[in-house]
Amino acid sequence: MINLTSLNGVSFALNTNLIETIENIPETKITLTTGKYFLVAEERQDIIDKIIQYNRQIFQDTIKL
Repeated sequence: MINLTSLNGVSFALNTNLIETIENIPETKITLTTGKYFLVAEERQDIIDKIIQYNRQIFQDTIKL
């Protein structure tokens, strides 16, 4: 999960496995595979970077086992 900020300033964690698309419209809109979507303060590339970092952390911890 990654931490994001909604447009009204509330922080929340999002399961990255549910992300289908990330768009700039001009806000950043994250659409999930369920059809639900979130408008967030973070830029698209920042979210992509968070997802990459999160996945690296998970796989790195798996390799250590």
